[in-house]
Amino acid sequence: MKLFNSMTNTIEDFHPIHEHRVNMYVCGPTVYNYPHIGNARPIIVFDTLQRTLEACGYEVKMVSNYTDVDDKIIKAAKEAGVSEKEITEKFIRAYNADRSALGAKFPSAAPKVTETMDSIISFIQLLVDKGNAYAIDGDVYFRVNSVAHYGNLSNQQVEDLMVGARIDENSKKENPLDFTLWKKTEEGIRWESPWSIGRPGWHTECVVMIHDQFDGEHIDIHGGGMDLKFPHHENEIAQSRAAYEHPIANYWVHNGMVNIDGEKMSKSLGNVIWVKDMIAKIGGDVLRWLMLSAHYRGPLNINEEAIDTARKELEKVRLSMKQGYVKCSLADQDISEEYEEALFSSFLDAMCDDLNTPNAFASVFETTKVLNTALRQREVDIRAVARLVKTLEKMMEVLGIPVYPLALTQEDKELYAKWNEAKKAKDFAAADELRVQLMEKGIL
Repeated sequence: MKLFNSMTNTIEDFHPIHEHRVNMYVCGPTVYNYPHIGNARPIIVFDTLQRTLEACGYEVKMVSNYTDVDDKIIKAAKEAGVSEKEITEKFIRAYNADRSALGAKFPSAAPKVTETMDSIISFIQLLVDKGNAYAIDGDVYFRVNSVAHYGNLSNQQVEDLMVGARIDENSKKENPLDFTLWKKTEEGIRWESPWSIGRPGWHTECVVMIHDQFDGEHIDIHGGGMDLKFPHHENEIAQSRAAYEHPIANYWVHNGMVNIDGEKMSKSLGNVIWVKDMIAKIGGDVLRWLMLSAHYRGPLNINEEAIDTARKELEKVRLSMKQGYVKCSLADQDISEEYEEALFSSFLDAMCDDLNTPNAFASVFETTKVLNTALRQREVDIRAVARLVKTLEKMMEVLGIPVYPLALTQEDKELYAKWNEAKKAKDFAAADELRVQLMEKGIL
């Protein structure tokens, strides 16, 4: 397995800390609204990474959080006239519904910030005690200059960041780059702490949840969108170096952004698309196929042409598999565990090359072509057909695309036989009538 590591800006051989287990954490959503199409990409990318690792024989523990404390949540609750908890629970349900519709597995654990508060407060106190953080008037800030290597992940120098930084005249921070660990507040959900009644800063939450969920271990993979590299992930690393003397993860993996008709998605442009609406329009499986059609690190452009292409490609693969299921069912040939190793190895090699899904898709299309050729033979090698169908099943499992095995009943088989007899007898009226019945049953 090879992965592009954002920390080193190179593709590296993947070597997990534990021989047969991979520990992975992916930053989850801030749950104040429905997930937009950009939120779907990390769901799909990191679910596919998990599936690929599992296909390589690893056991994967994948954790992804919910940020259920945020100014946007407080604002949404005020506008709706309900509690913050009602807002967050509503949109957690919406996020999970979208996750299911996209064919993604649920994480091993999905911690919430509100359920991690004692650990967060203890962690901030640790940073204060070590001199990496300081409290002023109820707020707590992290001293960026107290740790080395700040800016390594985002490939920026502290001096350059300082030039672009601005500090308000009345700011209490020692340094404009220092970031908030605890915020004194008089509105919204709040907790008592040694410094004030308030709530934590965003950058601290994930560090604590990773530490708790993985029993303090240095993890293998930390993932998220490219937009989280700086400052979020950079600030996570700084806190972990200060508290635990390690940068959280050995591999930092980031997916690219989603564009709509060539433009960045934003509220100001009015082109924000909710995942639920796109799923209702084209289906979760087509959306997943579309998002995997481009390499995960590059930008993904969504437009009607790309959607149409994804739909046609997926239909083509499924149609071939359907014909294979029908042929096997008619011949009473089970789809066993036998598959074409060379074809599947080519596919898995592509997936293990930094999730090169475009090349993996090429393997899927080649296997589909071979299956079509096998189905067109005068004397069909039914075991070969079964192996090819199984090969495609295994590929689709890694890609997270559902397949729909088709088993014919005795009545279906008799109907199919009558259709063939009518065609041979050139009784076209009967053949057409029988063909319609087979199509209604989903056999043709």
